[in-house]
Amino acid sequence: MRSFRLRLILALIAGITVVSVASTYFEVLARKHVLRHELEVRTGWLGTSLQPFVEQNLASGSTPQIAALASELRSHQEALGLVIYDAKGNVVAYDAPAEIVRLLPPGPVKLAVKRGSNSGAFGHMGDQQWLEEAIPLHVNGRPAGALVLLEDAGYIRSEAGIVWRQTFWHIAASVLLIVGVTFLMVRWFLMLPITHLAERLRSLRMGHAADGIDHRTEDLALFTPLAREMKTITESLVKARAAAAAEARLREAGENVWTAERLTVHVRERIGSSKIFVVSNREPYMHVRQGRETVCVVPPSGLVTAVEPVLRACDGVWVALGSGSEDRYAVDENDHLRVPPDDPRYTLRRVWLSAEEEAGYYDGFANEGLWPLCHIAHTRPIFRASDWATYQRVNHKFAEAVLQEMEDTVNPIVFVQDYHFALLPRIIKSARPDARVAIFWHIPWPNPEAFGICPWQAELLEGLLGADLIGFHIPLHCNNFLDTVDHVLESRTDREHMSARRHGHTTTIRPYPVSVDIDPAGTARASAGQTRDDLLREFGTKAEALILGVDRMDYTKGIVERLMAFERLLEEHPYHRERIAMVQIAAPSRTRIPSYIDLRRNVEAMAEQINERFGTPAWRPVVLIQRQCNHEEVTTWYRAADVCLVTSLHDGMNLVAKEYLASREDGDGALILSKFTGAAVELRDALIVNPYDIDGVAETIHRALELPTAERRLRMQRMRRQVMEHNVYRWAATVLGDLRELRIEVLENITTGGRPEPQLVHSKESPHRKWA
Repeated sequence: MRSFRLRLILALIAGITVVSVASTYFEVLARKHVLRHELEVRTGWLGTSLQPFVEQNLASGSTPQIAALASELRSHQEALGLVIYDAKGNVVAYDAPAEIVRLLPPGPVKLAVKRGSNSGAFGHMGDQQWLEEAIPLHVNGRPAGALVLLEDAGYIRSEAGIVWRQTFWHIAASVLLIVGVTFLMVRWFLMLPITHLAERLRSLRMGHAADGIDHRTEDLALFTPLAREMKTITESLVKARAAAAAEARLREAGENVWTAERLTVHVRERIGSSKIFVVSNREPYMHVRQGRETVCVVPPSGLVTAVEPVLRACDGVWVALGSGSEDRYAVDENDHLRVPPDDPRYTLRRVWLSAEEEAGYYDGFANEGLWPLCHIAHTRPIFRASDWATYQRVNHKFAEAVLQEMEDTVNPIVFVQDYHFALLPRIIKSARPDARVAIFWHIPWPNPEAFGICPWQAELLEGLLGADLIGFHIPLHCNNFLDTVDHVLESRTDREHMSARRHGHTTTIRPYPVSVDIDPAGTARASAGQTRDDLLREFGTKAEALILGVDRMDYTKGIVERLMAFERLLEEHPYHRERIAMVQIAAPSRTRIPSYIDLRRNVEAMAEQINERFGTPAWRPVVLIQRQCNHEEVTTWYRAADVCLVTSLHDGMNLVAKEYLASREDGDGALILSKFTGAAVELRDALIVNPYDIDGVAETIHRALELPTAERRLRMQRMRRQVMEHNVYRWAATVLGDLRELRIEVLENITTGGRPEPQLVHSKESPHRKWA
């Protein structure tokens, strides 16, 4: 480093010197030019004033008077002398140093006589410099010679010397100042940040990962790309060390817990040369405008957590709707983007929809039709022929994008997500029989009578049965699906193997309870975030206990019923007044659909009613937060909550319950869970309720608040263990493992004119075959 500083200082000195010398050189040239011009003008003016007198004496032959004039000129002017030449260039008279007269070039005199105008030239002898100015002489109108004035020009060199001396001291002062400032800047803005960075890396190498990833990151603001890369490397080192520690603890305890690293290895070993293509409505990364900058954000989604390790392991492709305001400006000409931004591992392919297509496909058929149809929550589904046509068109558009990405891939694996793409499996399978296609249905599947409301149920089932594997959250949904297939289509269902066969193609149906990530070894520290009092103080209230609800503003989540139960609790148990507070985080959702607009108004009215009825100047019973909170904010609320309320009227799984458990590293807290959620099948230690039973929910909240500490912690410990052992990585590994173990055979399908159709044959050796 000392050598670096020495080289930097020498380079600065050399650079400053070269620039200063070059600048001074041109300044001296300009100064000389000005001084010479002034001397020429002054000498020419003097010679012109003497010209008539010299011509008169020359005409009369009075050379002694000319000599006297020269002597007088030298005594009153700073001049070297005067010389008179005849027309032939011979010296007639002079009063000047003889050695200089002998050196005078004849050129100026001849040029002055020939042109009849002044002519000058500079000369020098040793250290002496002069200006030779020739003025033409005329006698009787004819050229008679020239008058030459010699002026001392030595002061011009002196002036140049003064400039050079001043420049030397200027260079010296500049070098000292700039080198000093540079030395300090190198020390403050380069050496200190690099020293801090080295300390952080040394700390990580020694295993002190908890010292803080972002500590002093701002010191490297001058080196933004380096700072960003170092932050990524630091986070990777922390994660790698934590993962290694977790694996070591799990091996020591003889446990079998899935991690992101294990999923990565599993995928690489199982899929071989195959490539995975994920299709979803929501994209894993989106670009939005924040102020004057475009930033890349990760939408809150458990799906991203589960599927990303898979795509990173095999450099797969994620096809999704481009929904960010700046998404179009972040992709290449093929609508591709390498993600994650800081460590690109796979490709995101964005598909674009018009406002009309999004309204018909997403708001219309998917969320006004299929969503209420599958969530039997007493909201009438709306089916429009125009929405169905748009839904079909969008499914084909996504299928074209997927097939385009799969063109050069042999034996691809396609993993379709959710009810937005029910038609996609059949489209893809028809075009690529060699592809292994799975779809996971993230919402409930109702009984055949309820699903029969949909006018296009046969088409939806036909599309879904194009998949090799269909996944639901719980066995009930699998059975409902097979019952629906039996009622609607001509097919052969096999309840023993949970499969349906149609047109020579067998589709397997399995339950895969989706989950969340949870630190298996407890290495993640609870953030030094805000306490319950800090969080509530922001909303002007306080409480000894906090009840929390986290949902999208959706009628299936039972938010209104939850508020009614809380109001009943305050009625029946006045003891809890001014002691507890309920915080409901309700992220805006599908705000263009009328039923969601009505729900928001009802929730706001219910919260206001409770606050007006029971609130005091110092206590606000209900805090309603209607905005999208990021993961860190929600986790802070989870850790501060004494009770988490999950009272969905109908839900496929509901990951809020599992997120609450995952965030409670302290092993405390109570979970109240609706019996109509998929999570209730797994989390038996939750306090299970019927959300329609307002009095029952109120009493369960009271019970949770009064639950003995030992029982509360025991329940939390068992539920956390369940989520840890059946986490999101195990979910992804099981789905893809089962899909990979299905053996596909190509059959001749007579009904389709000889077109090859794939057939699934179940592998009895599959370790994932036991599902119930």
